[in-house]
Amino acid sequence: MGEKIPVKIWDFIIITLALCLIGFSAFSVYAGVQDAGQVLVQGRGGQWVFPLDAEETLAVPGPLGDTVVKIHHRRAWVESSPCENQICVAAGHIQRRGIWLACLPNNVFLMIHGNGIDGDEVDAIAW
Repeated sequence: MGEKIPVKIWDFIIITLALCLIGFSAFSVYAGVQDAGQVLVQGRGGQWVFPLDAEETLAVPGPLGDTVVKIHHRRAWVESSPCENQICVAAGHIQRRGIWLACLPNNVFLMIHGNGIDGDEVDAIAW
């Protein structure tokens, strides 16, 4: 039949090291600390960046008055705005990277960037 090949001590050590390296790599990729992502807020008065897991309420000045932006529970939204149509308030919360909100009449812009919640999931807008 076949000839048996003896396993030597160095074979065992190399196999053990390879398995440890694979285990460490898998752990660092799948169980590593995820960046919470960031909320970028732009307005007439400047630009602000907050972590997505922050608890902030910000009054952003614009040509019509202050637009109130809120960051709470890993979500960001326009709480109130002096604009006439209130579309930015009705747009609701954003929490995924790459998603943005704008109050165009008041020149206020919000966007999630970094490693926020992945954008591959189906969200409430799709339903």
